[in-house]
Amino acid sequence: MKKAVLIVGAGGVAHVVAHKCAQNNRVLGDIHIASRRLAKCEQIMASVRKQRSLQGPGALLAHEIDALDVPALAGLIRRTGASIVINVGSAFLNQSVLQACMETGAAYIDTAIHEDPAKVCEAPPWYGNYEWKMAPDCAARGVTAILGAGFDPGVVNAYAAYAARHLFDRIEAIDILDINAGSHGRYFATNFDPEINFREFTGRVWSWQNRQWKADSMFAVSRHYDFPAGLGEHKLYLTGHDEVHSLSKNLDVPDIRFWMGFGDHYINVFTVLKNLGLLSEQPVRLADGREVVPLKVVKAVLPDPASLAPTYQGRTCIGNVMRGEKDGQAREVFIYNLCNHAENFAEVGSQAISYTAGVPPVAAALLIAEGVWDVKKMVNVEELPPEPFLALLERMGLPNRIRDAAGDRALLPQAEVRPLRKVAGAR
Repeated sequence: MKKAVLIVGAGGVAHVVAHKCAQNNRVLGDIHIASRRLAKCEQIMASVRKQRSLQGPGALLAHEIDALDVPALAGLIRRTGASIVINVGSAFLNQSVLQACMETGAAYIDTAIHEDPAKVCEAPPWYGNYEWKMAPDCAARGVTAILGAGFDPGVVNAYAAYAARHLFDRIEAIDILDINAGSHGRYFATNFDPEINFREFTGRVWSWQNRQWKADSMFAVSRHYDFPAGLGEHKLYLTGHDEVHSLSKNLDVPDIRFWMGFGDHYINVFTVLKNLGLLSEQPVRLADGREVVPLKVVKAVLPDPASLAPTYQGRTCIGNVMRGEKDGQAREVFIYNLCNHAENFAEVGSQAISYTAGVPPVAAALLIAEGVWDVKKMVNVEELPPEPFLALLERMGLPNRIRDAAGDRALLPQAEVRPLRKVAGAR
């Protein structure tokens, strides 16, 4: 039977997904890229061919589609023969893409929680407002749906699961840290879709503390952390984020928080835009009677995140600081990944933020194709065995490290970093 994967979306993360699927097309088969804008799909295809990412015979095709049109998307899944759909379009599309997968039997993978364009920062748990409501139908139809399989959410969920299995008898706190210690040289830009980026930070900040939800204002709570590999100390701010909502449900941990690094310049520009009302998702009427959404106008004038890649320098660091107990002794570990903007651009033509988000869903697709993660129901990443996922990421360009009282070293022993039966890693 001919194999195929369908990528929904044609932004910076989809660019990485396409390259990584191409590097493993002997397992995944034909590669189809679908978006509302055919030209963007074709640009990704041109990059894949230019970088010679395809490792075996097979098709590489582009399709124009409105992913909100469930019958049309289901028809495309059937025509392409895709058994796996990787949804890296806007988070507004999750429900429709997932529905199309359930109607066709294709496995579903995404990298973020669904969002309603008319709502910002809903009450938690966010997954419970949307995707989890479809879980019984997924199970009844035997459809594999892996939610939040990017880096954060995604890899950090696997770090938590790995720690719970191997490093702790009891975890008391998980603090997820995310910094970009790099520079793109532009006056102001966001590293992923500006609309999604700003929506994350304009509402309340929800964290899981003392086994209950706690609300704070954005930029109201901060901390400093001394990062490894010469990155030094960075200031981070408590931020609401997808993975807190599933980890608080699936792991017995009293405190789970997400922290992101922001520079003063970003905060100043963000604050001005917000105070002027330019980050509102609600339409306003112009003097000539036309209506515009301020947030969409700001998005239109900012640089495309994919355009930042050629000049980006520096590294990112994302990981989990986890505290708890092992064998009756208190323990703290930091499990993390370092990514280099320039190295990622040399490999696939993308910056590190897109790279860290785009590699993991392809690793998930490979694990589904191998049957390891083909669970025939809806799950978040921490509900799946983390070892094969983390081992595969090592081979695909996202190495995992651990820092604890014993020092700084690779998370997995080299003997565990081996390919699956038919999977060819990029490295």
